[in-house]
Amino acid sequence: MTGSSASERAFLGVEQSLSGQKWTARLDLAGENKAISIAQTTGLPDVIARVLAGRDVAIGDAKAFLDPTIKTLMPDPSRLTDCDRAAERIAAAIKRGERVAVFGDYDVDGAASSALMQRFLRHFGLPSEIYIPDRIFEGYGPNPAAIGELIERGAGLIITVDCGSTSHQSLEEAARRGVDVVVIDHHQVSSELPVCHALVNPNREDDLSGLGHLCACGVVFMVLAGVLRLLRTSGDRRAGEFDLLACLDLVALATVCDVVPLKGLNRAFVVKGLLAARSMANAGLAALIQRVGVNGPISPYHLGYLIGPRINAGGRIGDAALGSRLLTLEDTAEAGAIAERLEELNRERQAIEAAMLEEADAEAAAEMASGAGPAVIVTAREGWHPGVVGLLASRLKERYRRPAFAIAFDGMGKGTGSGRSVPGLDIGRLVRKAVETGLLVKGGGHAMAAGITVDKRRLGDLRAYFEDNAAETVAGLTAAHRLKIDGAVSASGATLDLIDMIERAGPYGAGHPQPVFAVPAHTLSDARVVGQNHIKLTLQGADGGRLNGIAFRAADTEMGSALLNGRGLSFHVAGTLSADHWQGVRRVQIRVVDAAVAR
Repeated sequence: MTGSSASERAFLGVEQSLSGQKWTARLDLAGENKAISIAQTTGLPDVIARVLAGRDVAIGDAKAFLDPTIKTLMPDPSRLTDCDRAAERIAAAIKRGERVAVFGDYDVDGAASSALMQRFLRHFGLPSEIYIPDRIFEGYGPNPAAIGELIERGAGLIITVDCGSTSHQSLEEAARRGVDVVVIDHHQVSSELPVCHALVNPNREDDLSGLGHLCACGVVFMVLAGVLRLLRTSGDRRAGEFDLLACLDLVALATVCDVVPLKGLNRAFVVKGLLAARSMANAGLAALIQRVGVNGPISPYHLGYLIGPRINAGGRIGDAALGSRLLTLEDTAEAGAIAERLEELNRERQAIEAAMLEEADAEAAAEMASGAGPAVIVTAREGWHPGVVGLLASRLKERYRRPAFAIAFDGMGKGTGSGRSVPGLDIGRLVRKAVETGLLVKGGGHAMAAGITVDKRRLGDLRAYFEDNAAETVAGLTAAHRLKIDGAVSASGATLDLIDMIERAGPYGAGHPQPVFAVPAHTLSDARVVGQNHIKLTLQGADGGRLNGIAFRAADTEMGSALLNGRGLSFHVAGTLSADHWQGVRRVQIRVVDAAVAR
């Protein structure tokens, strides 16, 4: 094991950093020995061996881990419960030339899943349409009216992606009207399944595939692999002409943006998907990449923090179908126009979010002022934009290091909320239980994120429910705020060669965290505010070596204040190392996550 215990010595003596964390070494003695074994048996550099050991990669798996492939990591699609049934029904629709409706969610995973499915159907000449519900007026998932509308427009088959697992009433409407529904999803679901032709969801209780960590787009990829196998077997030459691997850019985008664990098949999806994205073959994705001005090769950071928010902007405050439509386009001019519209919506979303966050943070700070604070932060207000509450919950979770919900109430007492969790507390299970007990009107999600609908009269009961059911777990998770450090490096030692070695063990994300390195006792030669509350800084070592850094959204924090007023002082700085490609020149940069005054 490579975990930490309360008796561990503080790394660099930092018992409490400027953000209130104790710094500890990621590797304990057993982890150090494991890293040595990995380096000795594989010939890998020590830094990569340490990174792998710190992420529980087995000694025998280390070499293969650095080159994840779809071929070796993707199981037979038939292992997914109902996948064969779903594949057979889609293949039958292709042979009969049926009109297909794809019903998706309004987030990035839903948009990418819908686009992947429609691109596949279009290759086989099927008439199809994508339906993305309006977040505010229709809410999440299929609704009976929309299902009826799709059937009226001639849909002979409805495929739901990233939704549908709990849409009992809506799927019953389709069954009543004699139209088959195939559900492809990944959200948690109870033992009571909806009526449908097939439900492919690795998180259903009777699924033994072990693929519950996939996002919806990953599950769609698996189903389509099954469809292609059937069509090839039947002699359909068009199946051999469709390059499913070339669509991995969409799967990578969804995998990163849905914050599912980057382990096993998901890592292969992202590694190979980034290669596909760099080819710029998807006109819509290429338009966004060009619009945001990505410098250097596209990375998970670009997908998660630059591309994803813009696709989401349509679903949050504009036309929910813009993102999925963009990702299906072949026409570069149309793609550019939609990318520009999403950019405008994203700027509007940022302004709305800033105003709401100020109110939400004030409420959360008041709750946290007395004692240890609530186990789960719940902020709520009438008049908030319901499309932005997920972003509020995420910001509050990051700031206070505990699960958080933000709820927007309308004038009738109906609240639309979103929650974000921390590793160790399954928020989706918590919400599902609240629905089953009648506390919530509806709700669902997965371990790290959930959506809810709640009556304003039950808000106090909801807070009490979270306290009763999560306090003990959250107390354990927040008892000692620790930042795990993978190693120490000087400004002179932070070279591009080191970055290249670190990247070999990536990509990094949920479940496979980016390595954090400490830069000990360096002089802060410069620190200033840039952009939206970011701090740009420069560190200088005793040997004169210099390292540029950026601390995102830190200007109004205690750490930010210390840095802005600490020019000329000595600091220990912790962060992640990466290569910045500013103006075509590749330079090392540290993204600062914490700091402490060097004593």
